Amino acid sequence: MWADERVVNVFGLARGRKTTMASARSLTTDRIWRVLEKTAFAVISFVTPEGEPRSSGVVCAAARRHLYVVTASGSWKARQISDGDPVSVTVPVRRGGLLSLIAPIPPATVTFLARATVHPAGSVSIESVSKGLASLLPPERKSGCLLELAPEGAFLTYGGGVSLRDMAMPAAAIARVPVA
Repeated sequence: MWADERVVNVFGLARGRKTTMASARSLTTDRIWRVLEKTAFAVISFVTPEGEPRSSGVVCAAARRHLYVVTASGSWKARQISDGDPVSVTVPVRRGGLLSLIAPIPPATVTFLARATVHPAGSVSIESVSKGLASLLPPERKSGCLLELAPEGAFLTYGGGVSLRDMAMPAAAIARVPVA
């Protein structure tokens, strides 16, 4: 790559060969939401009523600045997460383009605290919330419990808007961006 060429990464930031610590800090709320709207996978973490930590990979979709997850009514998530409970959400963001197919390139991440709203099975049409989420689900899962996750505070990003080399420097790779 020539020194004056610019590349647009997954966070929509143009960058050349040289990056600065300002790259990650130039992320905006809108850019992060555009990345979240393209994702279909996240990890949600919560604490059970007994105080035990749990994490679960979920199929998800972002719409109207909330993240939505469908889960079976009898699943751990449906039994353990209640209205108003805080959950931690981490979304891995693939980076590296074709190079990531041949080299181990770590994903960037977007992490945030969210407040859960639980919609019991059948109370909300998945299609009315997110056609994207509905298209990812097999027919038998579309009647599940809908978790609506409303981000609070700030997004904590790692690796967004920086080069792979700068990902090794936390001061350059970490950014906090308000969720609204």
